Amino acid sequence: MNVAVGVRAAIPVGSPLVSAKRGSTSKEFILTQPSALNGSSTNLPRRNSLHSKSKVYIVQRVKHCSTISATSTESSQTMENAEVGTENLGILGVDSSLEPYTDHFRYRVQKFLDQAQLIEKYEGGLEQFSQGYLKFGFNREEGSILYREWAPAAQEAQLIGDFNGWDGSNYKMEKNQFGVWSIRIPDSGGKSAISHNSRVKIRFKHGNGIWVDRIPAWIKYATVDPTRFAAPYDGVYWEPPPEESYQFQYPRPPKPKAPRIYEAHVGMSSSEPRINSYREFADDVLPRIKANNYNTVQLMAVMEHSYYASFGYHVTNFFAVSSRSGNPEDLKYLIDKAHSLGLRVLMDVVHSHASNNVTDGLNGFDVGQSSQDSYFHNGDRGYHKLWDSRLFNYANWEVLRFLLSNVRWWLEEYRFDGFRFDGVTSMLYHHHGINMGFSGNYNEYFSEATDVDAVVYLMLANRLIYNIFPDASVIAEDVSGMPGLCRPVSEGGVGFDYRLAMAIPDKWIDYLKNKKDDEWSMNEIMLSLTNRRYTEKCVAYAESHDQGIVGDKTMAFLLMDQEMYTGMSCLTEASPVVERGIAMHKMIHFITMALGGEGYLNFMGNEFGHPEWIDFPREGNGWSYDMCRRQWNLIDTDHLRYKFLNAFNCAMNLLDEKFSFLSSSKQIVSSTNEEDKVIVFERGDLVFVFNFHPENTYEGYKIGCDLPGKYRVALDSDALEFGGRGRVGHDVDHFTNPEGIPGVPETNFNNRPNSFKILSPARTCVAYYRVEDYPEEGVAKNATVAADIPEGEEGDEGEGVSPTLKEPAPAEGNGSPSIEVIPSTDKVVVGIQPSNTELNPFTATDFKVNVPFLSSLPFAFVRGYLLA
Repeated sequence: MNVAVGVRAAIPVGSPLVSAKRGSTSKEFILTQPSALNGSSTNLPRRNSLHSKSKVYIVQRVKHCSTISATSTESSQTMENAEVGTENLGILGVDSSLEPYTDHFRYRVQKFLDQAQLIEKYEGGLEQFSQGYLKFGFNREEGSILYREWAPAAQEAQLIGDFNGWDGSNYKMEKNQFGVWSIRIPDSGGKSAISHNSRVKIRFKHGNGIWVDRIPAWIKYATVDPTRFAAPYDGVYWEPPPEESYQFQYPRPPKPKAPRIYEAHVGMSSSEPRINSYREFADDVLPRIKANNYNTVQLMAVMEHSYYASFGYHVTNFFAVSSRSGNPEDLKYLIDKAHSLGLRVLMDVVHSHASNNVTDGLNGFDVGQSSQDSYFHNGDRGYHKLWDSRLFNYANWEVLRFLLSNVRWWLEEYRFDGFRFDGVTSMLYHHHGINMGFSGNYNEYFSEATDVDAVVYLMLANRLIYNIFPDASVIAEDVSGMPGLCRPVSEGGVGFDYRLAMAIPDKWIDYLKNKKDDEWSMNEIMLSLTNRRYTEKCVAYAESHDQGIVGDKTMAFLLMDQEMYTGMSCLTEASPVVERGIAMHKMIHFITMALGGEGYLNFMGNEFGHPEWIDFPREGNGWSYDMCRRQWNLIDTDHLRYKFLNAFNCAMNLLDEKFSFLSSSKQIVSSTNEEDKVIVFERGDLVFVFNFHPENTYEGYKIGCDLPGKYRVALDSDALEFGGRGRVGHDVDHFTNPEGIPGVPETNFNNRPNSFKILSPARTCVAYYRVEDYPEEGVAKNATVAADIPEGEEGDEGEGVSPTLKEPAPAEGNGSPSIEVIPSTDKVVVGIQPSNTELNPFTATDFKVNVPFLSSLPFAFVRGYLLA
C-alpha cells in the first residue's frame, strides 16, 4: 500500500549515491543532486567534448579492498549477529554525511539495546519472546486446551463457540495482574472438548457494562458464512488430525544472487470470474511463474482481511490465512509446491496498521482504554486518516510480543522465505508521509518527526528474522528513502535487505501520460533509474499493482488503450499504436530491470500486458468478479500478440539467470544522448543499448565498452519472436577498437577505453555480451538469450526455449574492424587500493585503479563512483 505523499523520495543531499558529471568550463568534478522524482529537474551543468551529443555518467559500484569497505558491502543478513553498540556506529562509516545526526542514531540504537535487554531479562530473550503463539490463543497442554487472551480493558470474559452452544456462562475466564485472561478446558472422553474446525469467540464485558463478542486475537483461522450478505467472521479452532495436516516435503531453495520477484494475488489469479484457491494457484499459476524464469513469488493478501477489495492491506486476523482461498493446509501446499519448483516465497506482511473493523478485527479489543492497555495509540496518533485504519503502539510490550511472534509464525509454520513489509513510510514518521515531499534533506529523516518506537520495532523484527532464518529476504515498502533503512542493525541501520524503488513507476506514468515521445529525456530517465543510495539495495519495478486498480491504467493500457481489444491479432498487420505499444512496453520493463536496482519485481499479468483494469467485486459493479481475474488465455492463444510480451519477459529473466547482471556491482552509464534518444550502459558483463527514438535507426552506431574483444547479441527486443521486425543480426561478431590513451578517460570514447559499432533500430533495446568472458557460449541464431543456445544447435532446444527462426535476421550493414587491430583480449583484472587506508572509501577522492595490461594511471573517485 502506498503512502499518499506529494513527492516520491529523492536521494538525500550528501548521500553516498550521487551522480557525478564534468563541468562545461572547468576540469573540476561537480557533484550534482538528482531532483525529487516527480518530473521536476534541477539544472545540471553540461560539458563540452569531442562527442557533444553524449552526456556521460559513470556510476560504477566498486568493491574496495579496504577493511572499511568490506564491511560496508557485506549483506545485512550475514551481519545481524554482530554486536550492536552506540559507539563507533558502522553506519557513520558508510556515510559520513550522517555524522551530524550521530545523537539521533545513538538514541535509537540505545532504545533498541534497552528493549532487547528488557526482553532478555523478563522473557528469556527474543527467541522466547517471539513464540507468543505457544502461550496465547489456543494451545494443547496436558490433555486439555488452554486459551489465553490479553484484554486488560475487559471486566469479565467468557469463551463461547459451537462447542458450548455459544453459552459462556460455564466457561468463565480468569484474569491475571498483566491483563491476560485464561481458561483451561479438559478433554472429554479422550477427545478434545473443542473439535477441529469449529467456531469460537471470546465474549467480554467492558467498563460500561456492555458485553461484546470478538474473534480471538491470536486465532489461526477465521471464516465467514458465504450464504449471508455482510455476515461477520468467526474464529475457527484449527487443530487438524495428523492425517489431515500437511507435511512439508521440499527444502527451501537457496537465496538467489538477486531476486526476480513475481508479485501475485491468489484470489484474482483465476481466468474465471471467481476467487481462486491456494491449490489451484499452486498447480496452475506457479508453473507459469517458473517458466517465465522468476526465482521468487511474493504473495499478497495472505493475512485474513474481511474486506476483499482492500487488496489484503486491511488485516483483521494477523495469524490467520485468508479463508477465501482455502485453509492453512492449502497454503502450506502452495508454498511447498513453490519450493519444489525452486521458487522462494515472500509474504506481504502488514504491521503498519490494522483494519478499523471492531466485530471481526483486532480493533474490537479497543473499548476506550488507555494506550498502555491497547494494541493501538489513542486519539489521532492511533488513527490513519487516509487509510481509515488503526495504528499500533510499538512501545507496548504486548504489541511487540504480538507482532514479533506474528513474523516468526509465518516463517516457521508456513516456511515463507521472507517478507515485504507494507507501509514502512507510515511507520517511520509520525506524519506517516501524508502530504510530505521528501526532498532529500537529512533533516526530514532524523528529527522529532521520526517514530523511534516504530524504528526500534523494525530493528527487532529484522534481527529476529535473520536469527531464525539467515537466508531470509526482507523488503521495505518505503517511499521516503530513509538513509540506513537497508543497512544492518549491527551498524545502527534498520536491517532490511532491499527497499522498493517506488519512484520509478511514477516516472513512467508521468512520461506516458504527459510527454510526447520526442520530449522524453534520456538523462532524466537515467537519473530516475539510478537515483538510489550506494550500499543500500533496491528492487526495481516498472509498474505497480496500484496502477491496475479501477480508475487508472496498466502500462500496456496506457500505451495501447482501446486498440488492445481490436489490434492484438497476429493475423492482421499491427497498427502504429500497437507496434509502438509493444515496443515501448518491452523497453520500459527491460531498462527498469537492467538499470533500476539490485532486484526486479513484476505484478501478475503485467509481464504480458494484461488489458483493462482490476475492479474487485463491490456494490458499484454489481458484485462482479469479471474484472478481478487474470486472462491467461490471452498468452495461450497463439495468434495474439500478448505472447510476444510474455516471451520477452521470460527472456529478460533468463538473461539475468545466465549473466547475473542484477547482482553485479558494476554499473556504468556511458551515454545519454538527447538528440539520438539513446542510452548506453554496462551492467555486469553486458553492454545495453536502448534507442527510444520513435523513427531513427542508426547503422554503424558507435558505443563504448570497458574490455576489448568480440561481442555478440545476448538479447534483442526487435527479434521476430518478441513481436519485432528482426532487423538485428544475431550471428554477427562485433569487434572492438581501442579508444584514446588507456587509463585516461578524457581521451576515450564516452570515457570508455574501447568501442564497437552496432545497428540500433528505432524503439529497440539490445544487450551484448563479450565472447571471451563466456567462451562456452555459442552464437545466438535466434532471439532467445544467446547464452542459452550452444553453438551449432538448431531447433529442438527443449521445453521452454523458442524454436530457431527459419530465416535468420539480416546482419548490420556496417563493417567490423579486422582482428589485427584488436588488443590482447586477456581478461583485465581491475584491482582497487586506496592510497590511504584510513580514508573513508565513500568520500575519498584519490583511489587508484590499477589496470595491469592497459595502464597504471589513476582514475578519480568520489563516494565510490568512477567519475566521468
